[in-house]
Amino acid sequence: MSAPISLDIPHKLGKEGVRQRLDGGIGKIGRMIPGGATVEHRWDGDTMYFTVGAMGQSIGAQATVYEDKVHAVVNLPAFLSLFSSQLEAVIRSEAPKLLK
Repeated sequence: MSAPISLDIPHKLGKEGVRQRLDGGIGKIGRMIPGGATVEHRWDGDTMYFTVGAMGQSIGAQATVYEDKVHAVVNLPAFLSLFSSQLEAVIRSEAPKLLK
């Protein structure tokens, strides 16, 4: 397995506002992937754990909500680690849009 992608996404929504945005936007991930994907998520305190399954691969991730940022960690399976820099660029570009 490759090193996880780890990033902080600043926001001005407060914890509850971010939780609402994440809950409302988690399903969009599956629609962004060609051919579709399954997305499962659960909350444990201020951390949302979610799994995205597509094309025979499963990506596990977590997003911990703070008052001024979300700390996200995405664990890529070995096959997808070849595309880690491209995936990180997409995440860095698209994730902040969910929190605006």
